[in-house]
Amino acid sequence: MPGAIVTSGERVTLRTVETEDIPFIQRAAANPELRYTLGNPVMNREQYEISDDCNAPDQFLVCLESDDADAADPDEDDITRIGQISVADAHYKRPELGYWLIPDVHGEGYGKESVSLAIDYAFRTYDTPAIGAGAFDCNDASRGLLESLGFVEEGRQRKLMYVDGAHRDLVRYGLLREEWLADD
Repeated sequence: MPGAIVTSGERVTLRTVETEDIPFIQRAAANPELRYTLGNPVMNREQYEISDDCNAPDQFLVCLESDDADAADPDEDDITRIGQISVADAHYKRPELGYWLIPDVHGEGYGKESVSLAIDYAFRTYDTPAIGAGAFDCNDASRGLLESLGFVEEGRQRKLMYVDGAHRDLVRYGLLREEWLADD
């Protein structure tokens, strides 16, 4: 059964990640179209776990839901998993967003809506003056998404990781609470 709804937008819903979501997450993260842009290692299902540590990242499954889905108890057929978002480190420093969507839905605006919901969640949940995120310099789509939401480039970690055959820079971004609230 899909996890509980955390928040919803016009087209996407963020739900809690549950054990039954691990096969979707593992398969998507192993897809070269995602793995290379994220710099993730290949992992099997047993390497993915849902932590019960209170300081673990807040993890959300990005879902599309049919119009007739029951919000409290939806059928598996009424939910389409399209990605994941995490809010990490919020318990001890500036929260850091991580996100991905399956390639089939790239370019349809789901990323902007999903990340916007996660930003709203982080600022409502944590007393933090800013949120951070990072994207590899070669990931123009992710960098463009962050910039379209008001994130400002704050720095660059040069040749941070070897990704898809080259050493890649990680571009660091930040968004201040007052900048986000000023756009409302």
